[in-house]
Amino acid sequence: MATVDTLYGPLSQNLLKQFAKIKILACDVDGVFSDGRIYMGQQGEELKAFHTRDGYGIKTLQAIGVQVVVITGRRSNIVEQRMNSLGVKYIIQGCEDKQQALADLQKQLGANNKFTAAIGDDVPDLGMFELSNICFTVRDGHPSVKQRANYITQNNGGFGAVREVCDLILLAKGKLNSINESST
Repeated sequence: MATVDTLYGPLSQNLLKQFAKIKILACDVDGVFSDGRIYMGQQGEELKAFHTRDGYGIKTLQAIGVQVVVITGRRSNIVEQRMNSLGVKYIIQGCEDKQQALADLQKQLGANNKFTAAIGDDVPDLGMFELSNICFTVRDGHPSVKQRANYITQNNGGFGAVREVCDLILLAKGKLNSINESST
């Protein structure tokens, strides 16, 4: 099997060709954009940490026309604020049926499974995998999700895993070194 050397190690040429077709990237949040931990303050405030590299990756994908959507099981103003700051148009929170949410978005955006990828870290994300041609998970993802993934990132969730996925999609599309977005 022929491979291509990437910033993240060797990748099969066939998989890279599939990455080039991606028009929609559906993302979970907790455990993907964040490390999965939720910090609770004395007054009930909730805190999450997001990596700026992941934000840069999302902005670069959007700059080349890949539609990034966020589908998460929890509701959080922090997620809304962060994704809005990155220009993400489709943010679905408090979602128990991620498969149906992604199906609705695919219909709305006029895309099908062949052009859809998803990144998730836990069992609730497997519904998105059902409607995705390419399935990504993070290095510290749940074992059952790793079994279903086409690609497991070198980075843990919250520590650049989303950027890794974005870089690989950009590489596949021949755009890795041609995008210059501002970091947020």
